[in-house]
Amino acid sequence: MDEILANIFPIFGLIAFTLLWLHSISGAFEEYLRERFGNVRFDAFVRWTAMIILVSIILHPLLLLVLIDFNLPILFSGDSTGIYLGIIGLALLLTYDIGKALKRYQFFSRNWRGILIISNIGFILTFFHSLKLGSDLQSGGAKILWIFYGVTAIPAIIYTYAVKPFLSRNK
Repeated sequence: MDEILANIFPIFGLIAFTLLWLHSISGAFEEYLRERFGNVRFDAFVRWTAMIILVSIILHPLLLLVLIDFNLPILFSGDSTGIYLGIIGLALLLTYDIGKALKRYQFFSRNWRGILIISNIGFILTFFHSLKLGSDLQSGGAKILWIFYGVTAIPAIIYTYAVKPFLSRNK
């Protein structure tokens, strides 16, 4: 059973990160994608992939904790920078789901953009978490793909939350 968990838990991290990358890229191209696929399809894509991301970001650390019998000192033995990046990233990513669940309240709807920015910071932290800890990402093609994800996602996030709003204000 431990071998199965050891093989499955990283898959949930890979799924979550890949879908988060798609979200960051689609944010940069949102107008084009909405025009091309329609608002309903685009919103459905975001809704369904967000649900998969939520399940994955919960199962990824949960399965690891089960694997180590919830022995937290094991996690923090040695250089635990990657663990801290993952914990903080997870907390920031969960702000999206909490905010979405509470969006009907004025505070959350009024601060939705800030919630999105916070969750994207969480995504960036998980990028560094995965590079630090992901054994499959330490060399070869997977590392190159992961670097590609980061090199494309970070500018897409900056464009979506800094450049696009600036450009739209100056029209």
